[in-house]
Amino acid sequence: MGRTSKLIPLEGFAKMKRLFTVSEKSGLPPGTMVYTGPRKDEPTRITIIDYNAEQVAEIADAKVEDCMPCKQTDTVSWINIDGLNDTATIEQIGTHFGLHPLVLEDILHTTQRPKIEDQTDYLFLVVRMLYHMPGEKEIQSEQVSFILTEHCLITFQERAGDVFETIRSRIRKNHGRIRKMGADYLLYALMDAIVDNYFLIMETTGEHLEAIEQDMMVNPSALLLNELYRQKRELLYIRKSVWPLREAVGGLERGESALLRKKTSAYLRDLYDHTIQVIDTVETFRDMLSGVQDLYLSSMGHKTNQVMQVLTVIATIFIPLTFVAGIYGMNFEFMPELHWKYGYPATWLVMLLITFGMLYYFRRKNWF
Repeated sequence: MGRTSKLIPLEGFAKMKRLFTVSEKSGLPPGTMVYTGPRKDEPTRITIIDYNAEQVAEIADAKVEDCMPCKQTDTVSWINIDGLNDTATIEQIGTHFGLHPLVLEDILHTTQRPKIEDQTDYLFLVVRMLYHMPGEKEIQSEQVSFILTEHCLITFQERAGDVFETIRSRIRKNHGRIRKMGADYLLYALMDAIVDNYFLIMETTGEHLEAIEQDMMVNPSALLLNELYRQKRELLYIRKSVWPLREAVGGLERGESALLRKKTSAYLRDLYDHTIQVIDTVETFRDMLSGVQDLYLSSMGHKTNQVMQVLTVIATIFIPLTFVAGIYGMNFEFMPELHWKYGYPATWLVMLLITFGMLYYFRRKNWF
């Protein structure tokens, strides 16, 4: 079942699920096929969608042999591989399509920075796909690799499900121009779906930041400060994913590869503009985070000042009261007030007059 783009609140610390075992490649020669991602138990599954303007054919659980004819057909073939544990299967596909061993290594080494490589016969593109899983409160991330040939697009994902269901639906129902365009437009459409999901994540993040800001103004607390730091880490992670994506999309737009048709260039420029918008939004939210953090510090400082103000007023009031109590607490024998009938209530009256007189004076001065 594919992932949906349903928005859920961001709560708790975002771990990002990036537990890599890069040490497995230590000492191995370049081009060694070793999957370094965290999803070791994800089965490898191949799906194929082959289409043109008139018809579409799908193979849900395809074999490696089913991928072989896709290289020579005139139709557009989308080969999607979920799960990268079966390195033998990936190597067979790579060998058939003439992929360089270092490209296959980068596909399996899932810590790659978003990038594009023009290998003349094909384009190799790496991006990071961010999304929210239903029922989970963290941003999930995985590497998606694209291989674009003349009539074929191969996608490699770390796990089953993605943000591409709308694209599959458009192909099946022949909505829009996707069935009339080539594999390069399919690449654009998938990339656009990934970037659009960035906007959904940013929308959720923005709503969450606004809620934190409102709570911070009413009742600043250490819990809200921890939430701010978590949001800051998430925005930093998003920024690390989007900034190199801008370079990759820009390279795709400015590239002179024969695999990219001129009529697709306009869509790639639009995609580039979207990546810039995401980056601008990230930077805006980072500034907003700094502002909310400053608001927290100012609120805490103001709250501390208020507490100190109250304590200072109380201490100031008790100074003369302590003086009066100290005078009449001395054990001298010849103190006329000690033997006066109304000495005790008179002392209380004087102390109350001092207290209310000082409170009135402080109030007139707007000291509290």
